[in-house]
Amino acid sequence: MILVLAEHTQGIFKKKTFEAVQYAASIAQAMNTGVTAVALGTVSDTEMQSLGQCGAQNVLHIADARLDNMNSKAYAKAVIAAAQKTDAKVIIALHDVTGKAVAPRVAAKLKAGMVAGAISNPDLSNGFVIKKAVFSGKAFAYVNITSDVKVVTLMPNTFPVKKGEGSATVEKLDVAFDDKDFAIQVKEVSKVTGTVSLSEAELVVSGGRGMKGPENWYVLEDLAKELGAALACSRPVADAHWRPHHEHVGQTGGTIRPNLYIAVGISGAIQHLAGVNGSKTIVVINKDPEAPFFKAADYGVIGDAMEVVPRLTAAVKKFKDSHA
Repeated sequence: MILVLAEHTQGIFKKKTFEAVQYAASIAQAMNTGVTAVALGTVSDTEMQSLGQCGAQNVLHIADARLDNMNSKAYAKAVIAAAQKTDAKVIIALHDVTGKAVAPRVAAKLKAGMVAGAISNPDLSNGFVIKKAVFSGKAFAYVNITSDVKVVTLMPNTFPVKKGEGSATVEKLDVAFDDKDFAIQVKEVSKVTGTVSLSEAELVVSGGRGMKGPENWYVLEDLAKELGAALACSRPVADAHWRPHHEHVGQTGGTIRPNLYIAVGISGAIQHLAGVNGSKTIVVINKDPEAPFFKAADYGVIGDAMEVVPRLTAAVKKFKDSHA
């Protein structure tokens, strides 16, 4: 059995969760087994049943309201209980904040081998070989997990989600938590609303110090609005408080893998590239022809952002209007 930790936000599964379930289903098909998802906290039966559209046959629901907020110790205990109930040999989580905190605990408790940040289906022809990026994305490693139980975290936005018509069966699972499992309590959660989530975005518009100041950010906001894209920034921009820190992408910020990443006024230091080089297509706009980012770009435009970006926005709007 393949087990998937199905993350949700306020009872709603995001695209990356469906991607993880679909990834598990592809492994299950190759291994001639099934997929069970484990959902934690408050989520409706209808929402859990929807995981069947991406290949889950069953969902184990641990409906303890204390699990509505991520707690790595309690989450790990819940996943382990689900793994033991289903005799899962492969456990899949996402390579995000939750997965990075929970998966290592699960692997240690189950004495399982683990690969963090998988970007491919396992090669089963000679073991269980997983491909992952290393050295800030400048190389790849192929890791063979030889333990009986295997834990894998999947890089979000690695595969497109293709939903079918299935519906998963939901079953309640009781786990005996104690006070120590919730020794750390979340008192308040503040989430960004009204914008496209960077972790879910397929299109991202990002700016750097070349934008000169926060007063010029409107040109990127206009482009992002026309494209339906998320906004991001480099670390110097976030450190200068031009933009909020949740928009910072790079080695010390968020790691994203959108279909399109438009970098405006960003030089392309290796620390920034580490967070975005998984993007399917990279477009760089910079007036410095020697900017290192051009070496990593699929397409490059040499020019002033305040001239190029508004013209690009106008072209996008014209294209949308002509195809409405």
